[in-house]
Amino acid sequence: MKGTQSKYKIVGSIVTYNSPIDDVKSAVKSFFSCSLPAYLIIVDNNSLNGYLDKLRIALEKEMRNERIHVKFIQNSQNKGYGFAHNIAIKNAPECEYYLILNPDVYFDKGVLEELYNFMERNKDVGLVMPKVLYPNGEIQYLCKLLPTPLDLFGRRFLNFGPFKKLIEKRNEIYELRFTGYDKIMEVPYLSGCFMFIRMEVLKKVGLFDERFFLYLEDTDLTRRINRVAKTIYYPYVHIYHKYNKASYKSLKLLYYHILSAIKYFNKYGWFFDKERKKINKSILLKSQGLCNFK
Repeated sequence: MKGTQSKYKIVGSIVTYNSPIDDVKSAVKSFFSCSLPAYLIIVDNNSLNGYLDKLRIALEKEMRNERIHVKFIQNSQNKGYGFAHNIAIKNAPECEYYLILNPDVYFDKGVLEELYNFMERNKDVGLVMPKVLYPNGEIQYLCKLLPTPLDLFGRRFLNFGPFKKLIEKRNEIYELRFTGYDKIMEVPYLSGCFMFIRMEVLKKVGLFDERFFLYLEDTDLTRRINRVAKTIYYPYVHIYHKYNKASYKSLKLLYYHILSAIKYFNKYGWFFDKERKKINKSILLKSQGLCNFK
């Protein structure tokens, strides 16, 4: 209720669908390495062969700790990534911050505290994402401008032969690679693998758009948050993400990626998106200098 202090500082949710159980265990352990009062919701999207029961057993030892509060939700069908996180958010207890967390993400103790303190010092920030690394330590370029059709379709289907240099040049800008990823910066499109969101802002803008089954739901949510608050990349802590570009390996996932892209551009505009043009121009200007944050 408004005016009362939340019992939990952070509530998070993980959505599983036949996800490797060891990966989920690592994500859960990372989440509860936080010293702040925290609560986790795991939503399973109708995985096979009694998956959620197996996951419960695998996590049984961790859940004996009285600090660990986990709620399990079993969906009867898979209606998508955003849909499942929305179920979790609707079932979440009152909290100050909400964490969208992929099951293949893990991180060290202190990461959530650092992000929490940053948000507490900067009340105009609605969403923050830390530096994201591959398990081998290489950086993942997950800070992006709002995409154009060329950004989404060109880099997927034209990244060869005479077009390769054009796509690489565009990626340098689209993924903000030229910034070096070594300073705090405002970014209009942050990855859904780890979204640390101010709860009052999430209530203001609404939940994930469930029209997106998989892919682009994070683009859409970041964009809506960016309309009312700052969406920030914070490089002074990092997480590890076992990102494998699944849509490059599966025709089914490629289909979902294309379908989501079509829905996204139908929602915001294909080639004539004035808001995109204005926001991207502003972000590029800001990225030339340092942002002022405490």
